[in-house]
Amino acid sequence: MRRILVPGLLVASLILPVAAVASQTKADASLQTTNLRVSTGVKAPALVQSVDVAVPQNTVYATIPVGSQVELSLTVDRNGLPQNIQVVKSLNPDWDANVVAAVRQFRFRPGTMDHMPIPVNVNLTVTIGK
Repeated sequence: MRRILVPGLLVASLILPVAAVASQTKADASLQTTNLRVSTGVKAPALVQSVDVAVPQNTVYATIPVGSQVELSLTVDRNGLPQNIQVVKSLNPDWDANVVAAVRQFRFRPGTMDHMPIPVNVNLTVTIGK
């Protein structure tokens, strides 16, 4: 019984400080951050042009289950171009390379803050399917 009670108390003590920080007023949050989150005054990038992912050579399309996904992390720059593309969740090396090649050709409407274009970090999931 004690083994369950002690971790429960420790977790509860970690939750309370988080709730206190979350309830601070906006005037208290005056720190500048380099990682901008989409919130008031910030608009997320929007995909305006995409390209189909090419099927890797020597791959039987039927061997990949419908709905398979490759997850990417990238930055949409001020011009709406994808930069620093990294695979977060891989399908296999051939598909990953083709997905990254296709995403390099994507075009976005850039994210904005106060109507000025800014680079925004984006997580993108590409679904492979028929």
